[in-house]
Amino acid sequence: MDELLPEQAFAVENLRRAIFDLHVGWGYQPVQPPMVEFLDSLLSTAGKDFDRHTFKVADPRSGRMLGIRADMTPQVARIDAHQLGGQGISRLFYMGTVVRAFSDSSDHSRSPIQLGAELFGHNGIASDTEIIRLMLATLGHAGLKNIHLDLGHVGIFRNLVERLELASTDQAALFDLLQRKAESDLASLAGSLGIGSRNQEILVELCTLNGDESVLERAEKLLGGYGDGMMQSIATLRSIGQALSPVSGKTTVHYDLAELRGYHYHSGVVFAAYLPDLGSEIARGGRYDGIGQEFGRSRPATGYSTDLKSLLRVIDTPVVSGIENAILAPDNPSLHLQATIEQLRASGEIVIVDLDTNQPQHFSRVLREQSGKWSVEKR
Repeated sequence: MDELLPEQAFAVENLRRAIFDLHVGWGYQPVQPPMVEFLDSLLSTAGKDFDRHTFKVADPRSGRMLGIRADMTPQVARIDAHQLGGQGISRLFYMGTVVRAFSDSSDHSRSPIQLGAELFGHNGIASDTEIIRLMLATLGHAGLKNIHLDLGHVGIFRNLVERLELASTDQAALFDLLQRKAESDLASLAGSLGIGSRNQEILVELCTLNGDESVLERAEKLLGGYGDGMMQSIATLRSIGQALSPVSGKTTVHYDLAELRGYHYHSGVVFAAYLPDLGSEIARGGRYDGIGQEFGRSRPATGYSTDLKSLLRVIDTPVVSGIENAILAPDNPSLHLQATIEQLRASGEIVIVDLDTNQPQHFSRVLREQSGKWSVEKR
């Protein structure tokens, strides 16, 4: 757990306001899910990946178990399904603190300020592309450059293991090895499953299918004859990559067919944004159709999320307190002075009343009286 000092809190709030306005400009509406919910709602299909991250407490009134949110995505899906209930496209975004029992890595906060956007009610490449563009716009709004975008599709691995009719334990083991790109261990496990040399080769080759668009051509040759679902997944990735080409000058698009983050609830394309020399992703997302089914209303959906604290850690901007250009006013009961202070504050100026004659002398502007009028002067 961590806290933000004035300079950091000021920077977070400035960034939050700018990103809030950006999302509104894209037609997304803000929602504020509760910090605490009953576990059966909080840990829906999308939330099961966060079970181990969720702090759990007993509700003293009902005796049921409550959870402190570790991720807001399932909460927003519940809001779309239960509270809004519209039939058309719904665009929602959210910002707020989440609390996690374990951090993703040693340099990540256990209480990140999660920011995300979700688009419900549209199943197609256009909505996936919109969400990715919004994510990239958010990162650009924060001042980040040279973004590296990873694109993958969970349908490729899912179709393959379903075709092979593997046990859930074997699927989980393969999933883990693919995520770690442990080729030798993967080859050993695949050889023990009795799935034939061709299928063994494909599973191992998935580890190497990462790079530029030529990866998709390799995948089509490797997976030819393995069903329309495979080919459709590859075609989807190609279409999204081509749709993103207008921003390719600012973003490097990379394909990784072994990227399975969120495999248990994602249903299609998955993506993550990276920065040079930064090992972990700065933002991520994907398609998760049917997320509202547990809430009685299945809806196609796609979305992304990031952490405002993580963004601030990598933004190359000076830390400011917000009062560097403040105006120092004397502690004077003059009604004219008080009216002047109110006018300045209403216009957006920061005015600080000098309650202490030992106030540090770092103010560059002061309010002074001349001929009965108060005006701002340089110090």
